[in-house]
Amino acid sequence: VQLQASGGGLVQAGGSLNLSCAASGGTFGTTTMGWYRQAPGKQRVLVASIGSGNSVNYGDSVKGRFTISGDNAKNTVFLQMNSLKPEDTAVYYCYTVILYRHSYWGQGTQVTVSS
Repeated sequence: VQLQASGGGLVQAGGSLNLSCAASGGTFGTTTMGWYRQAPGKQRVLVASIGSGNSVNYGDSVKGRFTISGDNAKNTVFLQMNSLKPEDTAVYYCYTVILYRHSYWGQGTQVTVSS
């Protein structure tokens, strides 16, 4: 399974970015797709996830500002990020889970929010 993420970049505080991640190769049985992020010197933490039944889950720090959505036919997940803050600066990693147990990760995309 390969994951290709795009959409990161530099934005001012209060701005918006939209990340996308497309999965390919052996995606049958996808149960979850989503995003983690890792800031310098910190652990990787969950940003948002979406299940095969479109159930969603968000990290506490992004609730009300970020929205995750998916296109099942294209095995693609999107992350709309609004009202960005400098503390949202991190490398964002797309992931997918196949059959509830096999996890795959994308290469990461940098998001930088300037104050």
